Amino acid sequence: MLEKLEQMLASGKNSALLRFSIGSEHFKHGDPAAAAAHLRKAVALDPKYAAAWKLLGKANQTAGATSATADAWTQGIAVAEANGDIQAAREMKVFLKRLDRAGG
Repeated sequence: MLEKLEQMLASGKNSALLRFSIGSEHFKHGDPAAAAAHLRKAVALDPKYAAAWKLLGKANQTAGATSATADAWTQGIAVAEANGDIQAAREMKVFLKRLDRAGG
């Protein structure tokens, strides 16, 4: 799956959804740094993509980038609330509280 997605990107297709999908696959395969790179591009292409902000936070957290994790979830919460995506906002608020409790 990842190979097909990367071929699409190499062929000149570039969208927030494609970048999110590639980031998600990298995350599933244990490469949070590569995932975060693609997810950052996804939110650059579509800053209102709440799911990308949420996964970017998880990728940053897994990679040990605590400050970037908090930033992603904070921005993601604002985006989700603005879009009426209450569930995504709640999830990211919980993740952010856990990060704060853990000393992040």
